[in-house]
Amino acid sequence: MSTTTNFKRIALVAVAALGMGVLSSAPSQAAFSGTAGSQLTVTVVNGTGSLGGSASDSTTAGTVTVNGLALLSTDSYTITSAVKSVPALTTIANAPKLLFTLVDTASSTSAVTVTGNDATGTTADSAMNTAGDSRTIVSAIAGANNSYVVAKFAAFQESQTVTSGTERIAGTYTYTLIVTPNGVGAPGTAQTTDITITIAALATSAEVASAATSSAFISTATGATSDVAVSALATASNTPRGYLRVTLLNAASGTAARESVTVTTTVGQVGTTENRGRSVVLKYTGAVDYNIYSDGTAGTGTITISTPSVTFATKSVTFYAAAPSTLVASVATPNLRVGSNSDAVRVTAKDANGVSWAGTLYIYASAAADAAIAGAVRATEAASALACTWDAADDRHECPLTGVTGGTAKMKVTNYATAALATAAASGAEVTSNEVSVVVNTAAAATVKIEFDKATYAPGERARIYVTPLDSTGKAMAVTTNANLLASGGISTAQALTFAGSTTTAESLTAVSITTKANSSSTTGARAGSMEYTVYMPVSGGTVTISATGGTSLPLAGRVAVTASATVTDSGAAALAAVNALATTVASLKTLITTLTNLVLKIQKKVKA
Repeated sequence: MSTTTNFKRIALVAVAALGMGVLSSAPSQAAFSGTAGSQLTVTVVNGTGSLGGSASDSTTAGTVTVNGLALLSTDSYTITSAVKSVPALTTIANAPKLLFTLVDTASSTSAVTVTGNDATGTTADSAMNTAGDSRTIVSAIAGANNSYVVAKFAAFQESQTVTSGTERIAGTYTYTLIVTPNGVGAPGTAQTTDITITIAALATSAEVASAATSSAFISTATGATSDVAVSALATASNTPRGYLRVTLLNAASGTAARESVTVTTTVGQVGTTENRGRSVVLKYTGAVDYNIYSDGTAGTGTITISTPSVTFATKSVTFYAAAPSTLVASVATPNLRVGSNSDAVRVTAKDANGVSWAGTLYIYASAAADAAIAGAVRATEAASALACTWDAADDRHECPLTGVTGGTAKMKVTNYATAALATAAASGAEVTSNEVSVVVNTAAAATVKIEFDKATYAPGERARIYVTPLDSTGKAMAVTTNANLLASGGISTAQALTFAGSTTTAESLTAVSITTKANSSSTTGARAGSMEYTVYMPVSGGTVTISATGGTSLPLAGRVAVTASATVTDSGAAALAAVNALATTVASLKTLITTLTNLVLKIQKKVKA
C-alpha cells in the first residue's frame, strides 16, 4: 500500500470522526427542535357567535393549539396577541383584549405546566397588563426532556365596562397571535398567525338595523329622501358626483341603530374623503351621506349597500365619456309659438360605450335663413348656440328654441357652443345630430274641436276628452291660452261621467278658458295642441255624447255647436247577444245533423234493395 493511499485513508477517518463528534454533541443552550422560525406548529379555529353582553365571551371563543418538541424539561413557549383589525364602528384602541383559558394538554407526552390567564382572565405576568397594554400572555412548560408539549387554549374577548364609545360592536375582530419558543437562553424565533372572532348582533338589540325602518337613497344632492338618477362625467375627480343617503333604524323603537355599512360599486368609487374605493366598510354615525366619485372609468355601475343586518336594493350610477359618440334629434313640439319654447327638440346622446351622455349640448340653425325663423344662431366664430337641458328622468336632452316668425327652419345639435370651440376641438372632434325641421306657427284659432280618444269603451273605463283649437286650415296650432275658447257652460253631457287627475269635479268641464299643451305624452295622455280631461265612463252601456259651443276667442263663424260621441258597451246585452249567437249556431248544427241522418238512411235503403 502506498504512502499516498495511507494518508488518504487517515484523512477520511479523521473527517468521519469529526462529523460524528459534531452530530453527537448537544448544545449547551437547548431549545425547541427544528430550524429557526419553525420550532412550533400552531393551529387556529376562528370564533363566531352573537353579541349578547359578557355571556358571549365564551360562546364566541376560538381555539389555539400549539405543538412543539422540547429537548429539555425547562423549555417553554409563550402566546401573546396584538389587535390587527376591528369593525368600522370601533377603533383598535377600544378593541377588547384577547384572553386565553386552558382547554387541555391531553396530547402532550409529559406533564405540562401552564401559567398565565385562567378562566377568570387573571394573569401571572402583571407587567404585561399595565394600563393601556392590550396584550395577555400564557406559557406552556415541558415536564421532561425530549417530550412533546401540546396545549389547547380557548381564545376569547375580555368583558368590557360599557361606556360611550367603548361598547363591543358586532363585526369581525382580527388578532395576530405571537408564539415564541423559549430555551434556557434567549427566546427563539417567534411565529405569527391570525385568529378572528366574528360577532353578529342579536336581532333584539337596539343597535340592530331593521330593513323595515332603514333606508338608502341615491341622489345628486345630500339629504335625499328618494332616488334620483346620477349621471356624471367619468373624468377622475375628488369632488363627489353623487351621494348615498343611508339611515339605519332599529325595529323595536325606530331609533338609530349602530352597524357598520359596506358599500361596493362596479364603476367609480364610493366612500368618504378619508376612506374611499370600489369596496369599503364605513362607520355609521347617524343618518349620513356617503360620496360617489368618478375615477376615469366610463360605464354604468351597480352599487350595493349593506350592513350585517340589512341589504338594500342595488343602486345604479352612470359615468359617461368626455365626448358623445352619437346624437339623434327629434322634434318634440310640432308647432312652435313666437317666443320661448322650452322643449322644442329632443336628443338621445350616447358615448362610445353606448352609455347615455349627459353633458351639455347646444342647438343651432343650419343657415341664416333658418335662424331668422327659430332664432338659434351659430353662424359666426363667436356666436353661441342655445344650451339644451339634460332630463335624467327621461334619459334625454331637451333643447329650447325661440320662435321669431312663422315658417319652417332646419336645426342641428352639437356638443360645442360656438364654431370657434368646435374648430379648436379641445374635447375631441365635434359631433352633430341629424338635421330636423321645426315649424313656427303664428296662425290664430278659427274653430274648436272636441273628441274622445276612442270610439268604444268598456263600462267604467278611463277615457280622455280633448279640446283642440284649429286654425283656418283645420290644423292644430302652437301652444296658447284662449280666454274664451268655449261659450259659457263649457262642455256639457247628460251621462254620469266621473273625473280623475287634475280634473276632479264635474265643474272642470264647465271651463271656458283653455290652455293647450306644447308636447304629447304617452304617460299623461297629453296631446300637442290640445287640452285633455281624464274621465271615467258610466258603468252601464249606451252612447255618451258631449257638446260645446265656440266662444268669443273665435271669429263669429267658429262660434257654433260641436259634439262628440262614444259608445259604452253593455255587458248584459253583449252576453245576451253571445247566447243568441250560440243558440243560432246550435240550431244550424241540429239542422245539419238531421240532413245527414236522412241521407244515411236513404243510402242504407238503396244498399238493401
